[in-house]
Amino acid sequence: MVVEKNVPLQPCNTFGIAARAQTLVRVHAADDIAAFLADKELSGGPVFVLGGGSNIILTGDVRPVVLKMEIKGLRLVEESPRAFIVEAGAGEVWHDCVAWTLEQGYPGLENLAMIPGTVGASPVQNIGAYGVELQDRFDSLDAIDLATGERFTLDAAQCAFGYRDSVFKHAPSQPVVAGGLPRGMGLAGRAVITHVRFRLPRPWKPVLGYLDLERRRAEAGVAEPSPRQIFDWVCDIRRNKLPDPAVVGNAGSFFKNPTVSPEQCADIIARDPKIVHYPMPDGSIKLAAGWLIDACGWKGKSIGKAGVYEKQALVLVNRGRGEQSVTGGEVMTLAKAIQTSVYERFGIRLEPEPVVV
Repeated sequence: MVVEKNVPLQPCNTFGIAARAQTLVRVHAADDIAAFLADKELSGGPVFVLGGGSNIILTGDVRPVVLKMEIKGLRLVEESPRAFIVEAGAGEVWHDCVAWTLEQGYPGLENLAMIPGTVGASPVQNIGAYGVELQDRFDSLDAIDLATGERFTLDAAQCAFGYRDSVFKHAPSQPVVAGGLPRGMGLAGRAVITHVRFRLPRPWKPVLGYLDLERRRAEAGVAEPSPRQIFDWVCDIRRNKLPDPAVVGNAGSFFKNPTVSPEQCADIIARDPKIVHYPMPDGSIKLAAGWLIDACGWKGKSIGKAGVYEKQALVLVNRGRGEQSVTGGEVMTLAKAIQTSVYERFGIRLEPEPVVV
């Protein structure tokens, strides 16, 4: 492991918020975590695990020890007539992992192309896009209990995946049993993911239910697109809709798409017939948060150096630069103002996706 002091975190978060870590530990292997835990001067207090910094809002300097996950490695673990099992280190860039699987002939992750962040964060957030969620392609993961140092493996059921949710986003409600497996819901702050394995089904079938992808397929006149074609379409759609964090600081989609009952949806449609909504398998209705925000007039607006992206109201952006960057406080002030507007007009409470630190 590599230990650094007073480290600037502006390059380590995609929003580009200026902040510092009092102590940062670069983790290149699972054994580095064991070494960290054995160092009582380092490991005696709270810990903050940092991957690609694509889903966090820093509201000040970070006092807990920052574990910067930089474990690399991509490999095929198993091949059968039913699936490819592929493993990736937690520090691998997510999009690079998706591209690598396609290059190797292991399709299945193409709908999730260009999602910012690292592999280790993907099960925490249960990332999803264009009709596919991580849980649809998940096999298992390896993690380490930060309290005991025990290494353990979780399958999909033990990860308790939900919409942008998992066991890693909830605080433990009960002690962790021997072997490191969770007994009470929650491993937030308790465990760190080192490797993730994906189950990519065979034979491969395209997922095209999303309207944008169907449009691309129709425009291309392709009845049966290849995984590479879907990958290219998703990349192009995201480039046209979303700002590049390397150019305009942002954390991707800032709010979760809310779900309501059919009755609630019918009531909103009666007042706003154009509202974008999608029926879910459980009978609930998912509403497009970006549409709700746009309907409240926020697209292109700013509070301080925090703004709402002109092309997609679901994305908040950094309108500052360098030392004059946006602050976490400005971002959260804007987010709360948007939440208030949406609630006052639609009676719906929007829930932020990023973790506020």
